Amino acid sequence: MAYQPFSVKDEVVRALYGRSTSFNLNAKKLSNVPECVCRLTNLSVLSLSYNSISGLPAKLLSLQQLTELNLGNNALKEVPAVLGHLESLKKLYLFRNQITAVPPDVMGRLRNLVVLNLNHNKIQRLPPEIYSLSKLQHLSVLDNKLEELPDEVGQLTELSEMNLTFNELPCLPQQLYRCRELTKLHAARNKLISLPEGITKLPKLQVLDVAGNKLSVFPVEFHLLPLKELYCEGNRFVQCEPVSSLQDVEVLTLKEQVARFVLQEDRNKFSLIHTMLPHHPHLTTLLASASCCAVCRSPFLTTWLECVHFVHLKKDVKVKSLQTIPVRALLCSYKCFNRDGHGYYGVQPGK
Repeated sequence: MAYQPFSVKDEVVRALYGRSTSFNLNAKKLSNVPECVCRLTNLSVLSLSYNSISGLPAKLLSLQQLTELNLGNNALKEVPAVLGHLESLKKLYLFRNQITAVPPDVMGRLRNLVVLNLNHNKIQRLPPEIYSLSKLQHLSVLDNKLEELPDEVGQLTELSEMNLTFNELPCLPQQLYRCRELTKLHAARNKLISLPEGITKLPKLQVLDVAGNKLSVFPVEFHLLPLKELYCEGNRFVQCEPVSSLQDVEVLTLKEQVARFVLQEDRNKFSLIHTMLPHHPHLTTLLASASCCAVCRSPFLTTWLECVHFVHLKKDVKVKSLQTIPVRALLCSYKCFNRDGHGYYGVQPGK
């Protein structure tokens, strides 16, 4: 039987007659997408990976039933604008291209995305319009050049997995605590010097990978997370070494004294202060940043004394590891710090 060369047009004709909903053009040495593909208006899945495609035709917007598009391993330098018109997309794969920018107007229109894979590109930042991806469950930006993550990531309330490994991130947004469906967070090999305190409010977080960063301590009450896997090797954690304590005279400002009184009274649901606070939103906002003393459990507004205690992962966090990690703790006074039997250490400056 004589060899028949591959013809996109022939494949399109077969797909048209067969009313195909899936079309595969992977590894066909394509430098562009033939416009005849745009006639396949019944498609729900289109695979174009492992080619040399550098752009998409405007007529691709005719594929209004498309729910999955794979453009991995191509030559794209930007997320194509036409994708913003494919509002039925649920899965978008753009891994291993040369993408440096994600246009806000494209990101803002893909409201049905469930999976977004941008791995192995050159992206420095994601636009704030990422908040529009309200149905997003899997976000992967592994091996890029991310220098920051927008606060709006916190509005992705359906997000269950996020991979930020191998980037340039010095921090994660404080608003991450709003992603309450998050079960897996991979942020290894970045430049993280701390984790947001709100991470401890993620009730479903089971896997956390922060290996190869610049962490010195974990956030307050980190050990209460329902973790099953924790990877944290290659950081700069403080060590359990007793050091002498230099104690300043405890002089609270009037603001701090009043704040502590109000916070304490607010715990009593029958108190007048508890009843009246909702009528003073500016005051409620101010007090929202308050903390609780790890020793006496009394509330306070301004951090008085930062300490650390050492948590055994297998015993205290139920992670299968013999490692001990440092967890940040806040104390309201040196009086509490000097109590016996609490196991909190002051951190030596420079550590």
